Amino acid sequence: MKTILFLMIAFLCRATAHEHNDDHMIMHGMYGTYPMERDATGTSWMPASTQLPGIHRIPDQWIVMVHGNLMMIYDDQRGPRGDRKFFSENMFMFTAQKDFGCGTFALRNMISLEPATVGCNGYPLLLQTGETCNGISPLIDRQHPHDFLMELAAVYTIRFFMKNSVFAYFGYPGEPALGPPAYIHRFSAFFNPEAPITHHWLDSTHIVFGVATLGFVHDWLKIDASIFTGREPDQHRWNFDRPRFDSYSTRLSINPTENIAAQVSYGFLKSPDILTPNDNIQRTTASISYNKAWKDSNWQITAAWGLNHNHPGPNLNGCLLESAIEIDRKHVIFGRAEYVAKNELFIPPSPNAGKIFKVGKLDLGYIFEFPLVPYTLWGIGFEGSASFVPSSIKSSYGQTPLSYMAFIRVELKDKKK
Repeated sequence: MKTILFLMIAFLCRATAHEHNDDHMIMHGMYGTYPMERDATGTSWMPASTQLPGIHRIPDQWIVMVHGNLMMIYDDQRGPRGDRKFFSENMFMFTAQKDFGCGTFALRNMISLEPATVGCNGYPLLLQTGETCNGISPLIDRQHPHDFLMELAAVYTIRFFMKNSVFAYFGYPGEPALGPPAYIHRFSAFFNPEAPITHHWLDSTHIVFGVATLGFVHDWLKIDASIFTGREPDQHRWNFDRPRFDSYSTRLSINPTENIAAQVSYGFLKSPDILTPNDNIQRTTASISYNKAWKDSNWQITAAWGLNHNHPGPNLNGCLLESAIEIDRKHVIFGRAEYVAKNELFIPPSPNAGKIFKVGKLDLGYIFEFPLVPYTLWGIGFEGSASFVPSSIKSSYGQTPLSYMAFIRVELKDKKK
């Protein structure tokens, strides 16, 4: 039996090598034989035509990528519940992969200094909810910082003929097969300093302490499933949280053309919120991204929907439409529209505590980009937003509060060839 299995594996590997015996075989994706430009956060996919950021090298047939960006931001959220703050958002990422016969081994690492540069109480962001600063009260109208360690994962993929592959992904922390690529990596959201207020409807599981994923890829189709820790990161942003592996998810992704990436996914999250440990969430998401690249320009638009079925509690929907266009490596225009039902905007003893309010947000921004230091691209930007709330809570938020962020942005970038 072992001999038969060995011969089958050898045959599949030989067929793969015969099918892809050109010099460019090394430049395939982390989870299969598809173009590596598809790979996004965790095991998610983006359109293959997306122009990859970061610095890429191939030492000794390893594909190494270093990616990162930093924003220095002045934030002024208006209205009675607004606030002001100067802070820095940042993210630094490293990946490396190498083929060994018909197998691919890869490492993924991502860190952020936001526990220091943003602080535990986050930054002001009207209508945002999720997580905590002190383990006692929730963050409301503020966006939490990312953990210092955002991803530390290993991947092993076996490729075989007819553009098929199977893979295993393990992260501590990592990202399960649930939702679209995290907003910090979607090109349509890449330049926007504001986190989406639908974050906890779509991609809040992009940092979980303990995730194992198995998947199958055939050319433009991918099916993956995960077991993972349902609890969101706690208020201690520098440490490792306890792995639980008490939740699960599955996702179907398709990339029918190089310009389109779509996914549908479902997940069960056990006790995601430390403040309500007896509550669970069933999350369903769907998203589609269209990307168009030409010369030194790239345009992407993403539409996404998420449903949180709370146990106990109501069904809450959220939807998002966002876009960004980078023109001639000099001018960037970006924007986002969101609509979401939230029941976390007020806490006791407020009479509105626990009530559902359908709220929305529109934002639009611009960045002027310029090279300044080798292997970096700098930008000066401005983003304005308008928040929309029902009349019953306008006394708390204001009629239509207008807010803005002014910022300097630095991104790692290969020299133009």
